[in-house]
Amino acid sequence: MNKPLYEQMNIIDKDYILSKLEQFLLEDSPNGDPTTELTVDIEKNASGSIICEDECVFAGEQILNALNDDFQISIFTKDGTDLQKGQKIATLEGNARQLLKLERILLNLLQRLSGIATLTKKYVNIVNPSGIKILDTRKTTPGLRLLEKYAVKIGGGYNHRLDLSSGLLIKDNHWVASKENFYKIIRDYNLKLPLQVEVDNENQLLDLLNYKVDAILLDNMEPEYAKRCVDIIRAKNKSIFIEISGGVTLENLSDYIIDGVDAISSGALMHQAQNQKLKLEFMEAQI
Repeated sequence: MNKPLYEQMNIIDKDYILSKLEQFLLEDSPNGDPTTELTVDIEKNASGSIICEDECVFAGEQILNALNDDFQISIFTKDGTDLQKGQKIATLEGNARQLLKLERILLNLLQRLSGIATLTKKYVNIVNPSGIKILDTRKTTPGLRLLEKYAVKIGGGYNHRLDLSSGLLIKDNHWVASKENFYKIIRDYNLKLPLQVEVDNENQLLDLLNYKVDAILLDNMEPEYAKRCVDIIRAKNKSIFIEISGGVTLENLSDYIIDGVDAISSGALMHQAQNQKLKLEFMEAQI
């Protein structure tokens, strides 16, 4: 198996996490929280437990750790852990007003990330014996890309390119809109970024194999047709990274476990993931 083309999302910078939380808080409480301000004393402290209400794969340990400047945090599980219904994930202790203001934002985020990690693991478990990698895509929620890709990694998947600036992935619309001879562009390419080209059929593939590329994406192919294309590539080059994408679901994923394939990518890891239910349960507030 060939290595992933891109650096993997193993750590999220604490300052980045805090900046995103600040952005989400501004969205949720642009002019304060009058309910909490009316009912809770400004100096009151409180302690709350985050509890899992679904069986899921947890993703969000780094999110919780980023809050340690404002709250006393105790975390009872690790990223990637299979959680059971009713399992306590963490406790947060600190200013009650701050905790109430953060509650929905934090739960929304942890639920979303845990949903992605849970679905990713289902894909990974199917392909695991083959060594094929499950890749994410750029079909992410605007503003949540780094966090969602982190959740894919927690679920056992791998990260494709982070953004358009990270590498070249030439797709069918690039072929059509090309400013000059398409293959001349590929032949003359000399940047240091990974170069991947999407192909839809065998004729495109045979032409492309006359040029040097780092990776080929076989797009929207039936399993038997994809296998034929993989065999053609591997007969000529063992080191090209081969990715299959388009129309792959949990139901048909096993049909795409083909010798010679390095990875299968799916936007479904994001757009089909269901948030996992979590709750923040307050214990008795303290003076």
